[in-house]
Amino acid sequence: MLARILDAKRHTLGGASPASPAAPNQEENAFLSAVAGILAPVLKQAKYARHLESEVIERTQQIDRERRMTARIIDSLPVGLYVIDREYRISVWNRKRETGMQGVSRDDAIGRTIFEILHRQPASVLRREFDDVFATGRLQTFQMESRASGEMRTYRISKIPMRLDDGPVTHVITVGEDVTEWREAQERFAQAEKLAAIGTLAAGVMHEINNPLATIAACAESLELSLSDQPPVLRDGLRLIQSEVARCKGITDSLLDFSRPKATDKTLVDVNAAIERTLFVLKHHSRFKKLTVETDLDQSLGPVVLANEEQLVQVFMALLINAMDAMREQGTIELRTRSGDDTRTVIAEVVDHGEGIRRADLPKIFEPFYTTKAPGRGTGLGLSICYAIVAEHGGRIEVDSTPGEGSVFRIVLPRTDERGDAT
Repeated sequence: MLARILDAKRHTLGGASPASPAAPNQEENAFLSAVAGILAPVLKQAKYARHLESEVIERTQQIDRERRMTARIIDSLPVGLYVIDREYRISVWNRKRETGMQGVSRDDAIGRTIFEILHRQPASVLRREFDDVFATGRLQTFQMESRASGEMRTYRISKIPMRLDDGPVTHVITVGEDVTEWREAQERFAQAEKLAAIGTLAAGVMHEINNPLATIAACAESLELSLSDQPPVLRDGLRLIQSEVARCKGITDSLLDFSRPKATDKTLVDVNAAIERTLFVLKHHSRFKKLTVETDLDQSLGPVVLANEEQLVQVFMALLINAMDAMREQGTIELRTRSGDDTRTVIAEVVDHGEGIRRADLPKIFEPFYTTKAPGRGTGLGLSICYAIVAEHGGRIEVDSTPGEGSVFRIVLPRTDERGDAT
């Protein structure tokens, strides 16, 4: 470039032609120095601009990568998450919020107010919750239940304040997590602790009660034998005393069995066989004869549960008697068995179409002595003993019930292979 400028300068001054260049003279050197002085800052600025442009492009690509990574992380979270601004408009809506029966696509949610999208809660309630976080900057956490998926599920909702700088809260992040299984596990753990405490207390108390019961029974029997000409009223009274003492003895023995589970031999058991054996025993029960029993037993199961068959029969007996009482001696009871969805468990269900269990009573039905039956129809120990037996076998009991429609008692037991190893 400088050579072209120099040639032009020489031509203007009438100097040598470009074809025969001559050595630059003093005037040309001065001219070149002046041109170089002019071009140097321009070239330097151009180089800096190219460097700056390259840095901006690189930084933009880095920000874009970080943004995509953040979006993927948010979409990969196993919880529903969305963010609103102070105008209650949605700025973030993750993939989990798009799935399920109540899912809303991101394109439909972004930019709209949260009140246009969520309708399960009144708008006034939602607004009050968000306003409290905006005003106080405090994290809010609470639980709620919903049947939006078709079954009752429990969700933990967290509303988290977000600030873009050191100023006031600008956004609220809402996270919804399905904690149904966690809550059920907590309830089972609490139930096990409660039963263990009651069992420890009962073991000592029952021993003390058995002694006076034995004395009362012996005295009543002695009086009945010694008074040959006793009037009918006295004779009936003594027999009633003996009968009630025997009933009390049965309750204390059951409670002691519950509080101190006996070591039992376990073998590979076919759950279907245990159910058939239970039905064989109950078919002679006068009240049970009035019911219709339908079975849907998976015959492919075979002996895959490591258990004590006598205790399993005891569990099924208690559940069937419970169902019989709930049906008021008429209707249909269903018995079903199948493999669990994970193929690692065996499931047995006792289904009745009776009066059902109130939701307020469900957490208490496995507690000793708790019963909703009429006086004289139950001790309240049957389900407690069932719970202890199934837990001792490494399984669990679940119950689904709708008042007025009936109940499903579900026994879930670990499946075992032929070598006796849990699968």
